Amino acid sequence: MTFRHCVAVDLGASSGRVMLARFDRRTLTLREIHRFSNRLQKVDGFDCWDIDGLEAEIRCGLEKVSEEGVTIDSIGVDTWGVDYVLLNAQGERVGLPVAYRDDRTTGVMARALAQLGKEDIYRRSGIQFLPFNTLYQLRALTEQQPDALNDVTHALLIADYFSYRLTGRMNWEYTNATTTQLVNINTDDWDNTLLDWTGANAAWFGTPAHPGNVIGHWRSPQDAEIPVVAVASHDTASAVIAVPLESKDAAWISSGTWSLMGFESKTPYTSDSALAANITNEGGAEGRYRVLKNIMGLWLLQRVLAEQSVSDLADLIARTEALPACRFVINPNDDRFINPDNMSAEIQAACRETGQPAPLCDAELARCIFDSLAILYADVLGELAFLRGQPFRTLHIVGGGCQNRLLNQLCADACGITVVAGPIEASTLGNIGVQLMTLDELTDVTDFRQVVAANYELTTFTPHPDNEIARYVAQSQTQRQTKELCA
Repeated sequence: MTFRHCVAVDLGASSGRVMLARFDRRTLTLREIHRFSNRLQKVDGFDCWDIDGLEAEIRCGLEKVSEEGVTIDSIGVDTWGVDYVLLNAQGERVGLPVAYRDDRTTGVMARALAQLGKEDIYRRSGIQFLPFNTLYQLRALTEQQPDALNDVTHALLIADYFSYRLTGRMNWEYTNATTTQLVNINTDDWDNTLLDWTGANAAWFGTPAHPGNVIGHWRSPQDAEIPVVAVASHDTASAVIAVPLESKDAAWISSGTWSLMGFESKTPYTSDSALAANITNEGGAEGRYRVLKNIMGLWLLQRVLAEQSVSDLADLIARTEALPACRFVINPNDDRFINPDNMSAEIQAACRETGQPAPLCDAELARCIFDSLAILYADVLGELAFLRGQPFRTLHIVGGGCQNRLLNQLCADACGITVVAGPIEASTLGNIGVQLMTLDELTDVTDFRQVVAANYELTTFTPHPDNEIARYVAQSQTQRQTKELCA
């Protein structure tokens, strides 16, 4: 009996893990080898990633697998999007690995809209407007640190950078490249007009390659040469591959630091309605598009937990569940929550500014976050359903956030739809899935999703009848419709 052993390096914006998968025909198991935190650090006034520390953790995890005597068939790396690393001609890093949450891009997007035109940017890229997209990061770099550009020869997104460090070979993986707002949606290549506006040199970028190619090989301490596969290297692209979709009428949320809510399509949606709703069309595997919208997600909760010194999340959720719904509601997607000095204080201020009482204790802050996320989920699901011209019947929630049973139930209640939660390690699984396809163990994404459904437990949540959060959503929708009619 032949087993395949694949290693997934899966880095999120708050944590990373090295996971070992064992696959035998239709049986797939995962084992955590090494887990580590990922935190921003202040360097020379910028919020930066500890890129060297992350690389050390990745190598530590790979070496742990090798020390077990496991024959590794392949390795894949996925990470968050938009951020990049600059290299010189010798392949050495130039400048700082500045994080997307840094405020250097403040005001840059507004200038892009004024100079290039919102419609033209969207027509070219099909990507939603977020102030930290690579399009605006590069413009901020060339304006604020022009001297740093003299030695730059290459620009690699984070996942491609770590793959380069393991193999010595450069790759520009397509799914991650699309998050930059610099890839032309019609050509799947870099858009020269958008790149020119940034001031960056187009020669820094190689042609984007779709997932499934072998980038190069990592040499283990035991002197084995192991293929490093270009998986769908944006973590959401990997997560969506592992969503056990059984119907075209299913939407999904990849729930973690961010909540990415969308559906899968063979064609992009770039109509005026899509632009008005700020819908993004990110690249996926097998020519599929991830038609989605970014929602700030559990980043708000992560910050509040740290500020309120909460160590027992289960206890907090139990206390939160006992509180009345919709007493405190914010817009989680407000730019004020991207990286405030104090998230708790920012949430309290937002509530006061809208005439609401302020959530004071940890449970009230959590209730505010959960209710607000569920309400926003309902709004976005409605936008997506309108865009495609038909409602959704099921909503899948995958990723670490799907372990939050309260938020899952609130989502079902607010959206009025059946919610299916799981798998938890979706981005890791999707990473492994592309490796197995590259190794010719599986035929395609549909084949892999059947493996996921057969091997991982899924939990179903159905809407409670006559619930408070659904009434709030209905009332809000009525108020918006009345305002639109009056306007």
